Amino acid sequence: MRRPHLPARLPLDPYILALLATVGLAALFPARGPAATLADVASTAAVALLFFLYGARLSTREALEGLRHWRLHLTVLAATFVVFPLLGLAARGLVPGLLTAPLYSGLLFLCLVPSTVQSSIAFTSIARGNVPAAICAGSFSSLAGIVLTPLLAAALLGGDAGGFSFDSLLKITLQLLLPFLLGQALRPRVGGFLVRHKQVLGRVDRGSILLVVYAAFSAGVVAGIWHRVSLLRLAALMLVEAVLLAVMLLATWYGAARLGFGRADRIAIQFAGSKKSLAAGLPMASVLFGAHAALAVLPLMLFHQMQLMVCAVIARRRAQDPAPELAADRVADVSPAVQRPAPRAR
Repeated sequence: MRRPHLPARLPLDPYILALLATVGLAALFPARGPAATLADVASTAAVALLFFLYGARLSTREALEGLRHWRLHLTVLAATFVVFPLLGLAARGLVPGLLTAPLYSGLLFLCLVPSTVQSSIAFTSIARGNVPAAICAGSFSSLAGIVLTPLLAAALLGGDAGGFSFDSLLKITLQLLLPFLLGQALRPRVGGFLVRHKQVLGRVDRGSILLVVYAAFSAGVVAGIWHRVSLLRLAALMLVEAVLLAVMLLATWYGAARLGFGRADRIAIQFAGSKKSLAAGLPMASVLFGAHAALAVLPLMLFHQMQLMVCAVIARRRAQDPAPELAADRVADVSPAVQRPAPRAR
């Protein structure tokens, strides 16, 4: 009996290690007093810079061209911003039995965050799926998340994320939406520069997020919120997130089949519709949750690493699957004259 093939090593994302090191640094040396004020100002500037770069990098022409596959994109958006939030709301019954109220708020926020782009594309490529569709679906999800995630968080999380107050809406507009629109407006002038310095700006992205994490977790340490989280609660959170990921992986795979999508499209839908973006979620949480951002982003950080490890295994298994529609396409490409049996000689 053939043993199932597993990857030689599971992808422990080096960036996750950097995030954990940043959390450890904040735990040992939290910013206090004037340093905390400086960290907060720097974090606000970093969030604005991140969303400016998001807007400047997004090609409007490519996004419009990708609309031709609208059914697939709507399916991914529905999984990300409808099915995920509904599951998050259903998990409310786990409080206080398994989850504390702050951890549940973080879990629900996780369900509102847009999909990833880079890892969705990578896993879709490994599994021999529809890579262009994954690129467009991830880009549309990120774009929609800039508006939908803060609005859904305000509606579903209420006071935990600031509610619909003028102050929260002003912060969302100034720190998220305005920089993004400015980046889109300046894209014709700065697009070439961003392409030429892609690697350097990638480090700026990640460094900015590390700064946001340090500021958020420093505020959490100073406020003493970590004394309210036990190892047992963390284990319960990981169990709930494992179930959440499994449900979404199954729903996107079999749901896409019921909707009539082929194998390549189902792969793109599964990987883009079941994943959540750490890069987009961290800065959003710092704006929406303020001093409570540390606990709010903890479920997202755990889910991010979990989805990478599980999807790596699935992608490599999918790469070994036959692709039935490819064979069907080959048959369809054969001319009718070749497919028809030759008449027997009389």
